Amino acid sequence: MEEIRSLVEMETGGKGEIVRIDGGEGMVKRLWVLGVVPGKRIEKVSSIIGKGPVVIRLGQQEIALGRGIAQRILVRVER
Repeated sequence: MEEIRSLVEMETGGKGEIVRIDGGEGMVKRLWVLGVVPGKRIEKVSSIIGKGPVVIRLGQQEIALGRGIAQRILVRVER
């Protein structure tokens, strides 16, 4: 059974594939420039419960995303 979670809900150290971004055109374009697009594999590097950015690893780069944006990025979590 596959599990879909937002980046905020993922456990630190969790890995998965981005399946959907629930955002407006502007947000989707900004994420596209960073390479954060459906089909990409990511790892959640860090976050503080309830506040601050969510840091992900995408290939060799680490990207800090605001919690509001991270909440809208849905990931198929690897088990």
